[in-house]
Amino acid sequence: MGEREAAGGGKWVDVAPERLPRWLENFGSRHGPYAEKGLILIAADGASAEWRTPPGSPPVETMAELIREARTPRRLGLLLARKGAVAVGIAEGAELVASKVETHYVQGRTAAGGWSQQRFARRRDNQAKAAAADGAGIVGRILLPRVRDMAALVTGGDRSAVDAVLAAPTLAPLASLRAERFLDVPEPRHAVLVSAIAGARAVSVLVKQP
Repeated sequence: MGEREAAGGGKWVDVAPERLPRWLENFGSRHGPYAEKGLILIAADGASAEWRTPPGSPPVETMAELIREARTPRRLGLLLARKGAVAVGIAEGAELVASKVETHYVQGRTAAGGWSQQRFARRRDNQAKAAAADGAGIVGRILLPRVRDMAALVTGGDRSAVDAVLAAPTLAPLASLRAERFLDVPEPRHAVLVSAIAGARAVSVLVKQP
């Protein structure tokens, strides 16, 4: 799955729960036998792999527990937002069981100056607020009724747009379930929402080479 550079060295790798045993086999093949220290693996050649539990998982102390919990199907809420587009869904394990996608026009930035620039800025701000309010309404209809059965809320897209949607006081129960993980996704569409499930379920590991 996805890889990204990590601050301080190494890289973050996202691994699908179903591929965890195979990933561990490959890690051992590349770096030699490894020792487990909780959720940190130290290989014979000095390479290391430090694991994080996926969103909605309870704390675990061993790799065996991590594999078991990562494979356990959970109900996750999904909220993807960018400018005037929002995609909301509920995933049961790897399946999207409910969803809603909405788009709204939001004025782009303008190079005009003076009063014209201020007028465009006000219009854009009003459009963005309206889009956030509509997004909050969709989130309330799709996710709020299932909040008690939800393990976590995974968000993605643009942080400011997501924050604006979740700022609605009625969505406080959902905001409290918001996972630390934030998905880097393009303009929210139904296909993007479906593909985001893999990122929401993935197990992240920080890999450092010797």
